[in-house]
Amino acid sequence: MSGEEEENAAELKIGDEFLKAKCLMNCEVALILEHKYEQLQQTSDDPMNQVSQVFEKSLQYVKRFSRYKNPDAVRQVRDYWHFGNR
Repeated sequence: MSGEEEENAAELKIGDEFLKAKCLMNCEVALILEHKYEQLQQTSDDPMNQVSQVFEKSLQYVKRFSRYKNPDAVRQVRDYWHFGNR
């Protein structure tokens, strides 16, 4: 994207770093957010002070709509779509 063009997701004008990016499944996002939440719990006496409402709602959303809950199943699905479904 040239320096003069402004990024606008609504018009699908996104930065160059997104052109080759791969999407994450909800279950993968859930694993990432759960890990971050655990880190926040370990580093704070009151972890709820560290977690924004957006973070908490995002975690609830991806957990609710995640088809796969087991981390091994998540890896198997990703490997299948990455390597086995060509």
